[in-house]
Order: sequence, then structure tokens, then C-alpha cells
Amino acid sequence: MPKHSIILIVDDIPENVSALFHFLDQHHFELLVARSGESALELLEYEIPDLILLDVMMPGGLDGFETCKCLKTKPKIKDIPIIFMTALSDTVNKIKGLELGAVDYITKPFRQEEVLARINTHLTLRQLQQDLQSKNHELAVKNHELETFTRTVAHDLKTPVTNIISLADFTIEEHATGLNSQGMQCLQHILSAGENLLNVINSLLLLAKVSAETTVPCTPLDMSQIIGPAKQRLYQLIAHYQGEIIIPKRWPVAKGYAPWIEEVWMNYLSNGLKYGGRPPRLELGATPQSDGFIRFWSQDNGKGLSPQLQTHLLSSTHRNHKHYSEDGHGLGLTIVQRIIEKLGGNIGVDSKEGEGCRFYFTLPSA
Repeated sequence: MPKHSIILIVDDIPENVSALFHFLDQHHFELLVARSGESALELLEYEIPDLILLDVMMPGGLDGFETCKCLKTKPKIKDIPIIFMTALSDTVNKIKGLELGAVDYITKPFRQEEVLARINTHLTLRQLQQDLQSKNHELAVKNHELETFTRTVAHDLKTPVTNIISLADFTIEEHATGLNSQGMQCLQHILSAGENLLNVINSLLLLAKVSAETTVPCTPLDMSQIIGPAKQRLYQLIAHYQGEIIIPKRWPVAKGYAPWIEEVWMNYLSNGLKYGGRPPRLELGATPQSDGFIRFWSQDNGKGLSPQLQTHLLSSTHRNHKHYSEDGHGLGLTIVQRIIEKLGGNIGVDSKEGEGCRFYFTLPSA
């Protein structure tokens, strides 16, 4: 129990106040007293207690219930635990007090051990709540600093990496005849490594942006208009693997943020092309669900995944698994998960070994 906790007693009967005051004073609490709801609200403008003992039946404009309502509207004091003191034995009034935001009640005549036990319990809970809020705030600050650092480093790296890619590509185009096979192979490796690194940087920037967004402008989505540009961006990958992508003529309409959903499809399609059959064949579709969401999916013709690998694949602690990312940077599904969670849905995979994988994400129906 926190030492020297401050308790406000709100009661209009002097005998009750006196009995509580002397008993709690012996247990080293600092005590404040108010004789009415109005005087309690006035006192709370200057003093913030750790707990309030509030009598239900008080004369004047504010009884205990009305006083509790007023307390819960004030940001600075709305989280202070309130214990009602009542001589009422009916359940209705006890429930009413709890519904108004009180954490507990004690019944007159008081039993001192019970009063002390309830006070100590709720002071401890309040302290734990404050500690948790403080830790959450510290964590939020550190996360913000980390995201800011990630964005800064990614931006600083993007320009030199882009220059490396451009110079390697220029050298291959303009000086191919002057290079032997080993030199050409080295340049190809430089170009490939630079492009992979640029993909990592772009993924970090997107992840930081998604994490930083608190409100997302969601609108009805024309999925055919989203998948088209995604396929165009994957043109070289589709050609390299000689992949086939089957798209339905009509899509159910969901709500989301189109630029982010394009990135989701980019991840699902690129993984399907890399890890599907040879040649890869991807079938896309959507299934309305009874819960008001739509499940969008990509079915490949690959080898499929065991239940253990599916669990690893969707776990943030196993995002570097070789079945997840050919590039090994493990950001694709992390980004997909962050995006879909921000939009109110979830992601998953259905698979049986030998029957391919169906990766899906859900969005609320429009």
C-alpha cells in the first residue's frame, strides 16, 4: 500500500466522519473532509486525493450519485477510485453506484477491518494502474523515437543506394563491350544487391509511415483498380517466373485505404510468384463473411506449408523464415499485418502440404 495516501471523506454526518477520521489517521493516511457534494467538488479544485469515500445519502442539491456523476466528467479527477458508503441494503442502489463509475461500496455501520481492506486493495490497484500508464507512455515515446530514427536512416540511405543502382546500370549499358565476363557478373551482383537494399529501405519507410498514422481515410475500394497497378509494378517478376495471375471480373466492395491495399497485394502476389509452382499460377478472389467483413485471398499452386510453418510464418518472432521472404529481410508480412490491423481486419493463411497456400486478409464491407 502506498504510504501517506490521501483520502477524501465526503459525509454530512459528523459521527461517521469522526469515526472514519480517527481510525484511518491511526493507519497513517492523510485525510480530507467535505460535508456535501458541492464542498467536495470545490475542494477537489485544489487538492487531488488518491481515493474518495463518498456517502450516498446527503442533503442539498447533490447526493452521492450526482456527485459521482460530476466527478467522472472532470479529466483531472475522473480516474480517482470512489468507494460508496451507504446504509442502503438493496441491490439496485449498489448496482447504480457501480454503473456510475464507483469501484466498490461499504455498508454502514462500518466494520473497520473491511473498510481498511477495501481501501488498501483499491489504492494498490490505482498505483498499479498509474505505473502501467507511465510505462505505456515511456514505451510510446521510445517507439516514436525509434520510428523517427528509422525514417531518418532510411531517407539518408535511399539517395546513395539509388546512385549505386544507377551507376551500375549505366556501366552495364554503356561499357558492356569493354568488360570481361567476371566484371559483368560483378556489376550484375552490385545491381541486384542495390535493388534488394532499395526494397528494404522502401519497406522500412512504409512500415514507419503505417505505424505513425493514427487516423486513416477509409473509402469504398475498387479492387480491380488497385490490383491493376500492382501487376504493372510486378511486370518483370511475372515475366521472369512466367507467372499467371487469374483475377475475377467482379469484386465485392470493401472499405479501406487504396494505396496501402496495393502494397498488401504487392506482397501477396510477389510471394506467390516466388514460392508458387513452376510456373506459378495465382488465383485471386474474395469471399463475403457473415460478420460484415470480406476475405480477400490469393491461392497459389506451390508445395504448401505444414501447420508448424504456418504458425511460424504468421508469428512476428519468425519473420525471417526462408519460406517467408526470398530477400530475407522479413518486412513484407509485418507491413501487411500492420496495414490490415490499422484498417480493422486481420490476415492469415490456409494451406495443406501439396495443395498450395491461400493467403488472405479481411476488410470491413462497404
